[in-house]
Amino acid sequence: MKQVYVCSDTITGMFSAFYDAWKERRNEEVGIGLKGRLEQQLFCEYTEVQEEERKAIAIERLIQKHLGYNTYWDIYHALLSDDAYKAEAVFHVMQAARTIKNSKKIMEHLSNSDVAKVFELSRRVGNESHQFIEFIRFRELENGVLFSDINPKNKVLTCLGDHFTDRFPLENWLIYDKMHRECIVHRARYTWVLFQDFELNIEMTENISPKEREFEQLWKKFFKSISIKERENPTCQRNHLPLRFRPEMTEFVKVDVL
Repeated sequence: MKQVYVCSDTITGMFSAFYDAWKERRNEEVGIGLKGRLEQQLFCEYTEVQEEERKAIAIERLIQKHLGYNTYWDIYHALLSDDAYKAEAVFHVMQAARTIKNSKKIMEHLSNSDVAKVFELSRRVGNESHQFIEFIRFRELENGVLFSDINPKNKVLTCLGDHFTDRFPLENWLIYDKMHRECIVHRARYTWVLFQDFELNIEMTENISPKEREFEQLWKKFFKSISIKERENPTCQRNHLPLRFRPEMTEFVKVDVL
């Protein structure tokens, strides 16, 4: 009977499931199910995973040692995707790595369907995180904090933290993921911290500073003034800037201009 390990859709949860599955049934057919996204199947036995940080650390070290750092980052990014079967695909990649001579080259075996899936999911998350690095717009709140809210398909916040920490090391800022209710918070001169199941104070984020309001209006006016109507190409613009990114971008939000 196929054993299915059920865990939460978090890195700690999925790594804990890998730990239990690897310890108990690494050579057998195993499933990894995510809470809230699990489809019950016949002839399967379901076990809820006890999620622990030590298990996650052990699996992280195992992957880095035997599969290499490049494969680890492919796996990590794949697990940030919105795919319901990502964890099971990753575990099958770990199993497949044991069958080849050089386990660190497992991601080169794209003829394996699970390897191909992990590769594609990793690329999808990487592409979206790079887009948000370009498209994120911060606004200054009355308390001086720089705030941005985004609506990504995948859990890309941890892919953005280091970039904006390098860009704004002396600023207090936060980025809120509305889709997954997660938030990364950066305190000036410190590193960023991820909060999950974060309850955002909407009223606070709407209180922007007078200086910020003035610059928003100036930016929108500039954006409108440099546009040449006769040369507008909406199709080309959508290719470079998909519509789903625009609701949170200053130049596309409807506010009064000077």
